[in-house]
Amino acid sequence: MTVEDVRQRAAGPGAEPTRSFWLDLLGAEVRFRDAGGHLTRSIEAGAGEPVVLLHGISGHAETWVRTVTPLAQGFRVHALDMLGHGFTAKPALDYSVQALGQHVLGFLDTIGARRAHLVGQSLGGWVAAWLAIHHPDRVASLVSATGAGLELTEDGADLTARVGRKVGDATRKALDEPTRDKVRTRLEWLMHDPTVVTQELVETRLHIYTRPDFATVAGRLVEAFTAHPRPDELLTAERLARISSPTLVLWTRQNPTMPWQVGEAASRIIPGASFYLMEDAGHWPQFEKPAEFLEVVGGFLRSVAGCTDVADGIV
Repeated sequence: MTVEDVRQRAAGPGAEPTRSFWLDLLGAEVRFRDAGGHLTRSIEAGAGEPVVLLHGISGHAETWVRTVTPLAQGFRVHALDMLGHGFTAKPALDYSVQALGQHVLGFLDTIGARRAHLVGQSLGGWVAAWLAIHHPDRVASLVSATGAGLELTEDGADLTARVGRKVGDATRKALDEPTRDKVRTRLEWLMHDPTVVTQELVETRLHIYTRPDFATVAGRLVEAFTAHPRPDELLTAERLARISSPTLVLWTRQNPTMPWQVGEAASRIIPGASFYLMEDAGHWPQFEKPAEFLEVVGGFLRSVAGCTDVADGIV
């Protein structure tokens, strides 16, 4: 019986199949580990070379709910709650891309992976690219999907500031005394087709947004990555040109943050990088169009897997 058969049976005769997280994650497990001294949650499945999935600002591992088990057909997949997010520890520190990157390195150490394939979306793409620049020995390959942090030209600071304000404003509205309606509005803003936002996704994010520990750091996160990004952490052309890992840059034509042309330009700067433009999708292509995302990203990962000496990451 396929997962779609299970969905249809759960929905009942004649009903539209449900799209539950529980059904999408059949066969996966939730783990809590110490990563660099921080309790860290991950959703994991599969066996093989490690693939680490990194979400966007104010996100969580469920960002990847529709991609974990399909990618696990050929890899050991770890969808993280990054530092300060989800159910991972939220220390009172000055959040930065470096801090999140060091946390990912701590996670790789914990699972015994010398290197891993990094797939990052939005802020996760920024963190993954930072790691590829500063710790190339730990990055087997890089996928940046609608990634943040790009500032490619001398006048790019204005675009960075405009995008930061847009993301920051949308996020603050949801975090300010969060309600179901506010959270749904924030999630629908991410999508080209707002109908893909399920009530289960809304409830999941609302639960995380209303956790007292998240409330204590949410403002720091928004300020750090939207209003006051550190200049030395921005992904400039000079820094992107230092990336040596096999790289795929995936963008969407309807991305509500950084325009796709910037993503394409970044792919031309990164040596040997590929570029893929997805139609009819917003900021979360992995959730909105998972089949196409998996075909492109899965194909890329399979094409580079085994080309480098990578620990299997299974503990």
